[in-house]
Amino acid sequence: MRLCAVVAVAVVALSPIARARADVDVALVRGAAVSPPDRVLVLKTERRLMLMRGDTVVRSYRVALGRNPHGHKQYSGDGRTPEGSYTLDGRNPASQYHLSMRVSYPNAYDAARANSLGAHPGGQIMIHGQPNGYAGLRRGDWTEGCIAVSNRAMEEIWASVAQGTRIEILP
Repeated sequence: MRLCAVVAVAVVALSPIARARADVDVALVRGAAVSPPDRVLVLKTERRLMLMRGDTVVRSYRVALGRNPHGHKQYSGDGRTPEGSYTLDGRNPASQYHLSMRVSYPNAYDAARANSLGAHPGGQIMIHGQPNGYAGLRRGDWTEGCIAVSNRAMEEIWASVAQGTRIEILP
């Protein structure tokens, strides 16, 4: 009984995201059913993609980002992953990276900013799996600005996240 009280106090002391992760871990261990996500949250500094239902983390995955991950994407070829609020507006079951879901980058602000630099904003930012024919999991940040996960994680994301779902990508 005392141990349960200590665990409860420790979970309450955690941040909301850490508390949600702890709840999800407990739910997954118990085999509890989880609600489908209503948004996707990417925390770049944590290299983490989370499927969210309200303020609850439904699932969490490690990610790889663009090869130059710090800061918001400025233009095509900068190797950065965008930051901001977008939607998942397309799916590619025949992707070169197992499966992929398109992020609605660039928005009007992104395009105007790149234009002011005399550059193209880039596009085709995706959440995707590993390169087809690659056996294993690539380590480190290696994409051109996309968000890469394991193939198994991509299959779960593909199956549970509807097209049109909002995605927030934070520093």
